[in-house]
Amino acid sequence: MDVSGKKAVVTGGGRGIGRAISIALAQNGADVAVTDIIEDNAEQVSLEISALGVESMSLHLDVTSQNSVDAMVEATLAQFGHIDILINNAGVIGANGWEQRSSPNEEDWNYIYEINVKGIVKVSESIIPHMMTRKYGKIVNIASIAGRRGGYRNMPYNVSKTGVISITQGQALELAQHNINVNAICPGLLWTPMWNRITDREIFTGVSMSASVSQSTDSLTEKSNRELFDEKVAMLIPLGREQTPEDIGYLSCFLSSDYSRNITGQAINVSGGYSPGI
Repeated sequence: MDVSGKKAVVTGGGRGIGRAISIALAQNGADVAVTDIIEDNAEQVSLEISALGVESMSLHLDVTSQNSVDAMVEATLAQFGHIDILINNAGVIGANGWEQRSSPNEEDWNYIYEINVKGIVKVSESIIPHMMTRKYGKIVNIASIAGRRGGYRNMPYNVSKTGVISITQGQALELAQHNINVNAICPGLLWTPMWNRITDREIFTGVSMSASVSQSTDSLTEKSNRELFDEKVAMLIPLGREQTPEDIGYLSCFLSSDYSRNITGQAINVSGGYSPGI
């Protein structure tokens, strides 16, 4: 998975999956611009990367703001000279207060769409011209197993991640002539801050987001968030173990390397065998 000397941008790189991707790229030789809406988080990850002996920088990034995106790209190019790898990882599960709503509202729909879908488009369209000029690029979009199935508990999120897969396929076709590979990763069940919010909501509403897991409100409130997550993993994942941010980091690194030069337009599950149909 050698990416030595490559220059990478990771959105939402300050924690969870984004942090693991940033570190995996650095461990395999890439210089990494860690971007996040919470700049302190990005700075901490950037310091971890610098300790690995590669170059890193941290930048504030709001993917909903074209001005913020443009400033990030300009600063990265000023320091790195070019961008070889783009990891579109920034994403959200719902707007503020989502955990206390039994069903998503219009604010959730708009907030999720602006970040999970339009955010990818904004960042990609700002970096792709530089990749086209050099006739080289690797783009990895982080989707979700939720993008492969219908779901009534958080339809806006599922729809957004289906959109990420569609964007990936379209970008791959459009950019193949420029030697730019575009792929998506569909993570399964990972214990991250996002999943902690999901279990908060299940406890509040008394209903599991998985139709396969039915429990009473009392049963849900008696258990910790982590216990509820572990039960879901045991029930849904054929391999019987959770996926980790590091798993996503490893695949992101492979898809960012030249070992994957003939892979494009794919959405690859990292889900322990869990593959629900739409």
